[in-house]
Amino acid sequence: MNLTPSDKADLHGERGKARQMAMRILVRMLPAFGGREFLDITAAHIDSSLFQGDATLEYAERLSNWEARVVVPTTLNVSGVDEHGWRQWAVPADWAEKSIRQMAAYKSMGCKPTWTCAPYQESVRPVMGQQVAWGESSAVIFINSVLGARTARYPDLLDICAAITGRAPAAGLHLAENRRGQLLYSLNNVPVSLQEDDSFYGVLGHFIGADAGTHVPVIEGFEVHLSEDNLKALGAAMASSGATALYHVIGVTPEAPTMNAAFGGMLPVRKVEMTMDMLRAARKELTTADGDLLDMVALGSPHFSLGEFAALSSLVEGERKCDRVKFLVTASRIVRALADKAGYLEPITQFGGTVTVDTCILTSPMLPDSINTLMTNSAKYAYYAPGLLGTRVVYGSLEDCVRSAISGRIETDSSLWDA
Repeated sequence: MNLTPSDKADLHGERGKARQMAMRILVRMLPAFGGREFLDITAAHIDSSLFQGDATLEYAERLSNWEARVVVPTTLNVSGVDEHGWRQWAVPADWAEKSIRQMAAYKSMGCKPTWTCAPYQESVRPVMGQQVAWGESSAVIFINSVLGARTARYPDLLDICAAITGRAPAAGLHLAENRRGQLLYSLNNVPVSLQEDDSFYGVLGHFIGADAGTHVPVIEGFEVHLSEDNLKALGAAMASSGATALYHVIGVTPEAPTMNAAFGGMLPVRKVEMTMDMLRAARKELTTADGDLLDMVALGSPHFSLGEFAALSSLVEGERKCDRVKFLVTASRIVRALADKAGYLEPITQFGGTVTVDTCILTSPMLPDSINTLMTNSAKYAYYAPGLLGTRVVYGSLEDCVRSAISGRIETDSSLWDA
């Protein structure tokens, strides 16, 4: 293990207990990352901000009491509650109190209180080649793939150690040789009409994440313009169904201007020609409910973007949801404010929808027991909700979700998938 004099100073406690604790943890974890030394980082995103029990609160408050301070610009992932709106939901008061204490602890360390899983939608974004330490799987895969920044998938409690010391393992996706594509997925047999549908990206990502394992996937054959929301949905689905932290799209993502560049001059380990049968099977996996009863529509995992608010506002304009069905959008405070300023929130509110900030239904005990069947356009929600929330789930497009909320029963248009 090659430690610099500065690393050793932290390890020996010369800069205080907080940095000593952080460096001790980093040193202990270095072999697990396959590294022998650390590198400097210039930014961090902290998933540890999420309250998950007394242990995570104790950890945060211990660092805070030792006057820990982050040494690089650091954003915060979702919290365990909507700090100011938790009373509108089924959140226990004790959970809320401890979550808010944990939020305060991380703010005291100098972290920016973004409270979002998609800080790249509002804050200064990492740039191509920038070394950072980010937690939260959907955020990690977005900045690695879409922005070309470099980070491993940092777990809770370790991410803040990197932010406090400004150091991270020189291993994994921090290194150029580990960022080359390995598997090739071809979309030559996928109709353009399906590629234009927003639900396609979650399904494709769900398939690739489960299929790719720890390999870096490369995708070719898109015949449509890919928005950041498409790429966000694609990556979030991959990172949910699998361990993918980086993907390349030929001619779209920054490290894949050509096939040769994407694979670093090497040949693919394996090629997969995507078929409609593969995609239909993957789509079927994202729905666990039967029948047409619907209790709730949940959108915003990862957190809703301004573009998604615009699309939803257009779909619900002049409509009203069924009174029995709850309609929830989760977003960051800043994007919610921007959506309000742009006039997107009023139609959603008139429709009967609610916008919650700071948190996520997967990480906060906010849903009442009456929610048994949930519909979403998020493959991440669809993947995790049955296990984490105990709900049945239906996956569909944004338009499917709105139409179902209006009618009060599940309505999905499968015509594009049956082609």
